[in-house]
Amino acid sequence: MSLIQLNETQQEIQAMARAYAQRELVPLAGERDQESRFDRVMVTQMAELGFFGMLTPERFDGLDLDAQSYLLALEEIAVGDASAAVLLSVHNSLPTQMILDFGTEAQQQRFLPPMARGEWLGAFALSEPEAGSDAAALRCQAVRDGDDWLLSGTKAWVSHGNEAGVILCMARTDSPDDRQGSKGISTFILTPDLPGFHLAKKENKMGLRASPTLQINLDNCRVPGDRLLGEAGQGFVYAMGSLDHGRLGIAAQAIGIARAALEAAVRYAGERKQFNKPIAEFQAIQFKLADMATQVEAARLLTIRAARLKDAGVRSEMEAGMAKLFASEAGRFCVEESFRIHGGYGYSKEYEIERLYRDAPLLLIGEGTSEIQRMVIGKTLLQRHKI
Repeated sequence: MSLIQLNETQQEIQAMARAYAQRELVPLAGERDQESRFDRVMVTQMAELGFFGMLTPERFDGLDLDAQSYLLALEEIAVGDASAAVLLSVHNSLPTQMILDFGTEAQQQRFLPPMARGEWLGAFALSEPEAGSDAAALRCQAVRDGDDWLLSGTKAWVSHGNEAGVILCMARTDSPDDRQGSKGISTFILTPDLPGFHLAKKENKMGLRASPTLQINLDNCRVPGDRLLGEAGQGFVYAMGSLDHGRLGIAAQAIGIARAALEAAVRYAGERKQFNKPIAEFQAIQFKLADMATQVEAARLLTIRAARLKDAGVRSEMEAGMAKLFASEAGRFCVEESFRIHGGYGYSKEYEIERLYRDAPLLLIGEGTSEIQRMVIGKTLLQRHKI
């Protein structure tokens, strides 16, 4: 981190997150992964440190940190356990930010303080079984029923949806006979106590197994009228705007995974001997380590640059897309190179790299695939050049 000038608060947050991750997350990360176990003790610990309110103003019981401090902490958590980082990233980047940016004062006062304290975890329900990258194709329908709304449909890939107390859900409020595309989508604040809200299929995932992911079925789920977030028809706009936060969160997680893979490779290369000397002395291994270290540093610099623009109030869709694209690809590269350095032992669950190898691929998909990021970057670049 010597290339990045950090202020005192940022250094303290980074050090606190690193100490916590190494002390509490690292020892049990493998066990939680193998058991696909969501750890409520971990939630309590991170809540006590204020991690669920890092971007929330103090008046809502948050820490009111800047984006850079948050991402530095998120990277350290991801080094310790990528599944824990998913929880923090989704909670802080999407539902919290959307309520903060677009919620009424009453909604903010009701939901943000318990979310900042970690009493209610926040989740995000945009994707559906038939709507992924083409999010505007979602089918979940909301219709008026007096002062309430009735929501019907299935939401997919909801991270920790079975543990969340607050779920921001995208649903169509236009007529089935007169679809308005992305302009027909609204955002609703759901809680699991609402009639017609049902937890459904839990995904049996390849990686990030300690972070539960599931479907949610809405069967005429009755939602009070005051749970509509912002204006009807603006939900897609709100979601896309908040994805900038989410993409930076993915970038920080990817950097953490890449760094963990690099550190594991360095340790193993120093311990493993072939031809009577550590394999770290072989130039071929050193080249791999050099490439990995360069990818980590470059990804971090791109991410911090985007975070600083956001903290300065500058629009940063392209920069966030660049950070997410490069960092997620760097994460994949580093776990693969570390896997190669470990040789046959990389295939064993006794070594950390086996878990990291399974954790990294989802970051290529979450908050928009690499192809979607390239579309965002290319479109924004042309707009800035007025082409």
